[in-house]
Amino acid sequence: MRLRPRGFTLLELMVVVAIIAISTAVVSMALPDPSASRLEREAARLIAFLESARAEARAGGLTVIWVPQANGPDTDYQFMGLPPKAMPAQQWLEREVRAEVVGARSITLGPEPVVGPQSIVLRLEKQQILIGTDGLGPFDVVRAGTPEIDLPPLDGNPAPGDAGAN
Repeated sequence: MRLRPRGFTLLELMVVVAIIAISTAVVSMALPDPSASRLEREAARLIAFLESARAEARAGGLTVIWVPQANGPDTDYQFMGLPPKAMPAQQWLEREVRAEVVGARSITLGPEPVVGPQSIVLRLEKQQILIGTDGLGPFDVVRAGTPEIDLPPLDGNPAPGDAGAN
C-alpha cells in the first residue's frame, strides 16, 4: 500500500491565489473615494447653510448674498446681509475645499421668493460637485464627478441641463 503525498499541488495553490487576487480587486473598486465623501459632506453642509440663509432672508425681507471668497483669515466664504444671530459657520470642514459661483461672483438668496437659476461648483482634489437651484426650488446637488468627465469648465456658460448661472 502506497501512501499518497501530503500537501497541495501547484495548480491548487495558483487557483487559491487567483481567487484572492480577484476578491481584492473587487473590494478595492467598491471602496469609495475619500475625497468624494468629504466633498459630499461639504456640499450637504453648504446646502443646509444656503437654505437656512434663504429662509432668513425671506422671513426678514433681507437681501442676503453668499460670496465664496474669504474676508479674513478665519473665513472661507461669507454671508452678507444676515444678522449676527443667524450667521452660520463661514469655514469649510476640509480646508482644501474651493468654491466658485458659475457665471457670477456671488449667490443672491433673497428677499424675493424666486431668485433665478444659480449654481456653485465645489472642488476637492480631483473631485467636484455642482450645487444648484432653478430659483424656485431648494439648492441641491446637480452633478458630481471628476473634472475630466462630468462638469464643464467655469466659463460662465452652464451645460445644457444644469441649474444655470446667474
